[in-house]
Amino acid sequence: MTSLLQRYPLPVIVLAQLFGTSLWFSINGVWLSLSAELGLAESDLGRLTLSVQAGFIAGTLALAVTGLADRFGASRIFLISSLLGALANAGFVAGAGVFPLDSLFRFATGLCLAGIYPLGMKLVIAWTPKYAGAALAWLVGMLTLGTALPHLMRGATAGMPWEWPLFASSCLALLGGLLVFLLGDGPHLPKTSGRLPLRQGLSALRLPRFRAVAGGYFGHMWELYAFWTLVPLLIGRELQRLGQGDALIPWLSFAVIGMGAAGCIGGGRISRTRGSEWVARRALMVSGALCLLYPWMNGLPPELLLAVLLVWGVAVVADSPQFSALAAVTAPKETVGSSLAVMNAVGFGLTLPAIWLTSGLWNAWGGWVALLLLPGPVFGLWSLSRGKSEA
Repeated sequence: MTSLLQRYPLPVIVLAQLFGTSLWFSINGVWLSLSAELGLAESDLGRLTLSVQAGFIAGTLALAVTGLADRFGASRIFLISSLLGALANAGFVAGAGVFPLDSLFRFATGLCLAGIYPLGMKLVIAWTPKYAGAALAWLVGMLTLGTALPHLMRGATAGMPWEWPLFASSCLALLGGLLVFLLGDGPHLPKTSGRLPLRQGLSALRLPRFRAVAGGYFGHMWELYAFWTLVPLLIGRELQRLGQGDALIPWLSFAVIGMGAAGCIGGGRISRTRGSEWVARRALMVSGALCLLYPWMNGLPPELLLAVLLVWGVAVVADSPQFSALAAVTAPKETVGSSLAVMNAVGFGLTLPAIWLTSGLWNAWGGWVALLLLPGPVFGLWSLSRGKSEA
C-alpha cells in the first residue's frame, strides 16, 4: 500500500488536503438547518467562523514559535491534526448552540487545521520539489474545494439530520490523515533550524518588494473568507426572489466556492507565461469590481446575479497561490519560512474583522455588505503598484 501511494505522492497529498480542509467550513454547509433547529442568528455564524480562524492563527504561530513542525515528521503531525480535528468537529454536535462550548470546539478545529494546510505545503516540497510551484496551485485549489465540500455533503443529505454532514467531514479528515501517514515524509524534506524567530519574518517587511506582495495578500485575505461566509446568504436571497426553497442553497454554494479551484489551477497555468503578479492583479481587479457593483445589481434577474456569484467565486481565490509564490521568491532566502509564517498569520488575522463586520451587518444591510469587502482588493492593488514604483 505504501509503495503504491509513493508512486503518486502529489495526488495523495492533494486528496488528503481536500479531505482534511473539509473541516474548515463544516458548520457553514449545514447552517440553514442548524440555525433553524437551534434558533441561531447570522451573527452566530460569524462568531463560530471567527473561532475557527482564530484557532488556525494561534496554531500556525504556535507551530512556528515552538518549531514543532520541524522536530517531528510532517506526516505524523498531519495525522494527529486530522485525528484531533475530526474529534473536535464531531464534538461540536454535542456543544452546538451552547456558548462558549460551541466556539471552543470550533477554535480547537482551527488549531488542528494549522497542522493540515501548512504541513500539506511542506509535504509537497518534500515529495515533488521540482514541481512545487504548480503543486501549490493544486493545493490551494483543494483547500477551496475542501471549503466547499460541506455544502455538497449537505445537498446530498437533504432532509437528513444536520449532524450527518459534520460526521462525514470528520470521517474524510481521518481518511486524509491516514493517507498522508502511509505516504510518509518524503525524501526531499528541507533542512530547518528548529524554531523560527518571528523577528526575522517581520524584518522581511522592510524589503519594498516583499512588503508590496504581503500588502496584496493582506487585501486578498480581507475579502476571501468573508465572501465565503456570505455565499450561502447571498444565494439564499436570490433563490427567495425566485420563489425557490432552501434545497438548492447547498448545491449552489458548493458551485460558487468550488469554482475557485478552477481559478487557482487556471491561474497557475496562465502564470507560466504571464507571470504570477499579472494573474494576481487581474484577479484583484475582477473581485474588487464585483465588490463595488454587486450591491447595485439588486434589480437585475436573480439568475444573472447567481451567474455573477460564480464569476466572483473564481476570481476571489485565483490570486492566492500566486501571492504565496511571489512571497517565496521575494523573501530573503535564509528567512523564507519565518517570513511566510508572519505573512500568513497577519493575513488570516485580517479575516476576523472582515467576517465579524459582514456577518454582523447582514440582517441590516443585506447585499450591501459586499461594499465592506471592497477595501481589500483596493488596498491589494495599491500595494502592488506601490511596490512596482519602489522597485
